[in-house]
Amino acid sequence: MKSKRSALANRFAGNDQDLARARTCGLPMAILCLLALCALPSANRAQVPVYEVTPVESTIKFDVESSVPIKGTFEKWNASLKFLSTDVRSGVLDIEIQADSVDTGSGMKNNKLKSKDFFNAQDSPMITFKSTKVVQTGPNTFDLEGDFTIRGVTKTEKLTVTDNGKGTTSGSIAGTMAFDRKDYGMNSNIPFIKIANRVEVNVSLKWKRVSGPPPVFQQ
Repeated sequence: MKSKRSALANRFAGNDQDLARARTCGLPMAILCLLALCALPSANRAQVPVYEVTPVESTIKFDVESSVPIKGTFEKWNASLKFLSTDVRSGVLDIEIQADSVDTGSGMKNNKLKSKDFFNAQDSPMITFKSTKVVQTGPNTFDLEGDFTIRGVTKTEKLTVTDNGKGTTSGSIAGTMAFDRKDYGMNSNIPFIKIANRVEVNVSLKWKRVSGPPPVFQQ
């Protein structure tokens, strides 16, 4: 009787071990299947427009009214335009400019603008703008409010832009922003040159849509 009970116990123990092995062997496969499903793009997940800005075909310029013309460009900068959804108002424009890349065509003016009296390029090497709000004002025009930083001082400014290329795979953005230089601590003048306080910045950004659908504009 005892031997029969032992045999039955061993039999059930063996079945439990087999079940445990089966569960253990099946577990990695289940995990792999779950990971594979997570890696696959969801059919319901909306794609967003993906843009690329081409610096070679783009420019960032500035202009200051003065007794002697002061106009120039920045030779080194980066810009990106990213969308959080297909709504064109979800776009975020991010611009980073190297302050010491300023070029007015005059070495004396360049050095003065790079100095502590103006851009203070040594201590604050980057001039940046990052949009925080997009308001569509017309069929293809927008007001971009954003954080503008120069000389380490950040204030809210507005960049007014026109998007040329609505619904296509390539185009350009033309924008203008004006600010008061004294708001950012630029209180000096260049010797023998009287300079206005208002500085105008003009951007022309060539873009192409590399993937995703075109952004949806308000009608």
